Amino acid sequence: MKPYREALALPGLRSLLLVAILARVPLTATGITLTFYVVQDLGRGYGAAGLVGAAITVGAAIGAPLLGRLVDRRGLRPVLVLTVVAEAIFWSTAPMLSYALLLPAAFLAGLLALPIFSVIRQSIAALVPVAKRRPAYALDSMSVELSFMIGPALATVGVTTISARLTLYLVGAGIVVSGAVLWLLNPPVRSASETTSGPQPRLARRQWLTSRMIAVFAVSAAATLVLGGTDVAVIAALRENDDTAFTGVVLAVWAIASLVGGFAYGAARRSFSPVALIGLLGLLTIPVGLGGSHWWLLALALIPAGVLCAPTLASTSDAVSRLAPASVRGEAMGLHGSAVTLGMAVGAPLSGAVIDASSPLWGFAVIGAIGTLVTLAVLPVELRHRRDDAAALTTATTDKNTPQPLTPTSA
Repeated sequence: MKPYREALALPGLRSLLLVAILARVPLTATGITLTFYVVQDLGRGYGAAGLVGAAITVGAAIGAPLLGRLVDRRGLRPVLVLTVVAEAIFWSTAPMLSYALLLPAAFLAGLLALPIFSVIRQSIAALVPVAKRRPAYALDSMSVELSFMIGPALATVGVTTISARLTLYLVGAGIVVSGAVLWLLNPPVRSASETTSGPQPRLARRQWLTSRMIAVFAVSAAATLVLGGTDVAVIAALRENDDTAFTGVVLAVWAIASLVGGFAYGAARRSFSPVALIGLLGLLTIPVGLGGSHWWLLALALIPAGVLCAPTLASTSDAVSRLAPASVRGEAMGLHGSAVTLGMAVGAPLSGAVIDASSPLWGFAVIGAIGTLVTLAVLPVELRHRRDDAAALTTATTDKNTPQPLTPTSA
């Protein structure tokens, strides 16, 4: 527990993580609430509901780096005011819109969505020294897992016990309150040393968007592609064997395994490469479908891959925080959020298409293979940069140990 105690002892981190959990719950409830609303209240099919979700996703993927860039330039509070007002307008009017108007409105809402995920990760980088960020990002990743366990469940309860229309209002109110609380908390987006050093020059994108940073974004997208695809494949496998009643149990086992893995990752004495973690996640996902004959076998087969879910996402956040200069960290975290969002958006329909054409077993195999292929694609970049880092360290050590000639001043 020592790494976690040291991280949580840092001023501001404990309150930031608490707000993060509460703020993310309504955001994780948006997808299922909109789906029920489009299907039940508007009388449309699931395909139409999926288009609304896709509109929000595409908007969020485009808007995240733009909002991050705005945070870098103008600070956090102006961005929070802009996005909270946009969220309030959308969620207060969405239950009254026809489907034809809801679709473009959803895109605009995604474009100006409250940037909770990227802001929390940017603030962690500002509050926590580099040496202690691994347990901090592990806690953040575990809080995301908890939010995704709570949010959709609460949305389902709201839709089934009240109505989808009223649940839309409640979800929107939760998002607006979350934004207001974050505005009041006003967490730093730059560390004290970065702030006192004065305004930093704006870097051109080509100076910090290096091949290594792009590799981290690719790994982030691959990780959520695997997770989104696994989610669909699990449901399909249980449905194929008439074990749908155990869906909640199987998904809970998967989520708990992720929490355990995230905790172990944060407590470890050494860091792990996100490239290595996505490689293992992909490889361990490939055979999961072999346990699909019984629900309990499927739950057991998910555990090894599940243990790597939270660590993989935490390691990508940590890597972006280390690679991005402070003056562009908001934009970098926004691009990281876009990669995560797009990966999730692609993984679910891709897995579904494979399952429709074959079986759930192949759904697991294909998305796991894609995760492994991404690892192989970015591995040369990772190895090259590791060699460069080792060479730079060797040179620095040699220069430090080499006796320097005496100068008149030193003499």
